[in-house]
Amino acid sequence: MAAAELACTYAALILHDDGISVTAEKIATLVKSANLCVESYWPSLFAKLCEKRNIDDLITNVGSGGGGAAPVAVAASAGAGGAAAAAPAVEEKKEEVKEESDEDMGFGLFD
Repeated sequence: MAAAELACTYAALILHDDGISVTAEKIATLVKSANLCVESYWPSLFAKLCEKRNIDDLITNVGSGGGGAAPVAVAASAGAGGAAAAAPAVEEKKEEVKEESDEDMGFGLFD
Protein backbone atom coordinates (compact mmCIF):
# COMPACT_ATOMS: atom_id res chain seq x y z
CA MET A 1 0.00 0.00 0.00
CA ALA A 2 1.37 3.40 -0.93
CA ALA A 3 2.13 6.09 1.64
CA ALA A 4 -0.68 8.27 0.26
CA GLU A 5 -3.23 5.49 0.76
CA LEU A 6 -2.04 4.82 4.29
CA ALA A 7 -2.09 8.52 5.16
CA CYS A 8 -5.67 8.89 3.93
CA THR A 9 -6.72 5.65 5.64
CA TYR A 10 -5.35 6.79 8.98
CA ALA A 11 -6.85 10.25 8.56
CA ALA A 12 -10.28 8.76 7.85
CA LEU A 13 -9.98 6.44 10.87
CA ILE A 14 -8.95 9.34 13.11
CA LEU A 15 -11.91 11.42 11.98
CA HIS A 16 -14.30 8.51 12.44
CA ASP A 17 -12.90 7.69 15.87
CA ASP A 18 -13.42 11.27 17.02
CA GLY A 19 -16.99 11.28 15.70
CA ILE A 20 -16.23 13.91 13.06
CA SER A 21 -17.78 13.57 9.61
CA VAL A 22 -15.25 12.30 7.09
CA THR A 23 -14.83 14.76 4.22
CA ALA A 24 -12.12 15.26 1.63
CA GLU A 25 -11.19 18.62 3.13
CA LYS A 26 -10.77 17.20 6.62
CA ILE A 27 -8.72 14.26 5.35
CA ALA A 28 -6.50 16.65 3.38
CA THR A 29 -6.08 18.86 6.45
CA LEU A 30 -4.99 15.94 8.63
CA VAL A 31 -2.58 14.66 5.98
CA LYS A 32 -1.11 18.14 5.54
CA SER A 33 -0.70 18.60 9.30
CA ALA A 34 1.28 15.33 9.37
CA ASN A 35 3.69 16.87 6.80
CA LEU A 36 2.78 14.34 4.13
CA CYS A 37 2.16 15.06 0.47
CA VAL A 38 -0.58 13.14 -1.32
CA GLU A 39 -2.15 13.52 -4.73
CA SER A 40 -5.26 15.66 -4.65
CA TYR A 41 -7.57 12.81 -5.65
CA TRP A 42 -6.78 10.53 -2.66
CA PRO A 43 -8.72 12.46 0.00
CA SER A 44 -11.79 12.70 -2.22
CA LEU A 45 -11.69 8.97 -3.00
CA PHE A 46 -11.54 8.08 0.67
CA ALA A 47 -14.28 10.58 1.52
CA LYS A 48 -16.56 9.02 -1.11
CA LEU A 49 -15.81 5.56 0.24
CA CYS A 50 -16.67 6.66 3.76
CA GLU A 51 -19.95 8.17 2.55
CA LYS A 52 -21.07 4.95 0.90
CA ARG A 53 -19.77 2.38 3.39
CA ASN A 54 -20.09 2.10 7.15
CA ILE A 55 -16.59 2.45 8.58
CA ASP A 56 -17.44 0.29 11.60
CA ASP A 57 -18.38 -2.55 9.23
CA LEU A 58 -15.15 -2.12 7.31
CA ILE A 59 -13.15 -2.31 10.53
CA THR A 60 -14.91 -5.40 11.86
CA ASN A 61 -14.67 -7.25 8.55
CA VAL A 62 -10.92 -6.83 8.11
CA GLY A 63 -9.37 -10.15 7.31
CA SER A 64 -12.61 -12.00 6.81
CA GLY A 65 -11.53 -12.84 3.25
CA GLY A 66 -13.71 -14.07 0.44
CA GLY A 67 -15.79 -10.93 0.34
CA GLY A 68 -17.70 -12.04 -2.74
CA ALA A 69 -18.81 -15.38 -1.33
CA ALA A 70 -20.37 -14.15 1.90
CA PRO A 71 -23.32 -12.28 0.35
CA VAL A 72 -24.07 -15.29 -1.85
CA ALA A 73 -24.17 -17.60 1.15
CA VAL A 74 -26.43 -15.22 3.05
CA ALA A 75 -28.77 -14.94 0.08
CA ALA A 76 -28.84 -18.71 -0.32
CA SER A 77 -29.67 -19.30 3.33
CA ALA A 78 -32.42 -16.67 3.25
CA GLY A 79 -33.99 -18.14 0.14
CA ALA A 80 -33.51 -21.85 0.82
CA GLY A 81 -34.62 -21.89 4.44
CA GLY A 82 -34.22 -25.41 5.82
CA ALA A 83 -32.07 -26.65 2.95
CA ALA A 84 -29.29 -24.25 3.86
CA ALA A 85 -29.38 -25.44 7.46
CA ALA A 86 -28.92 -29.05 6.33
CA ALA A 87 -25.70 -28.26 4.46
CA PRO A 88 -23.57 -27.64 7.60
CA ALA A 89 -24.82 -30.91 9.10
CA VAL A 90 -23.41 -32.78 6.11
CA GLU A 91 -20.04 -31.13 6.61
CA GLU A 92 -20.04 -32.16 10.29
CA LYS A 93 -20.63 -35.77 9.31
CA LYS A 94 -17.64 -35.63 6.97
CA GLU A 95 -15.45 -34.40 9.82
CA GLU A 96 -16.62 -37.26 12.03
CA VAL A 97 -15.70 -39.77 9.34
CA LYS A 98 -12.15 -38.40 9.26
CA GLU A 99 -11.84 -38.82 13.02
CA GLU A 100 -13.03 -42.44 12.85
CA SER A 101 -10.55 -43.28 10.11
CA ASP A 102 -7.69 -42.04 12.34
CA GLU A 103 -8.72 -44.46 15.09
CA ASP A 104 -8.75 -47.43 12.67
CA MET A 105 -5.01 -47.21 12.08
CA GLY A 106 -4.26 -49.57 14.96
CA PHE A 107 -2.01 -47.37 17.04
CA GLY A 108 -2.46 -44.46 19.39
CA LEU A 109 -0.39 -41.57 20.56
CA PHE A 110 0.91 -43.35 23.67
CA ASP A 111 1.21 -46.95 22.32
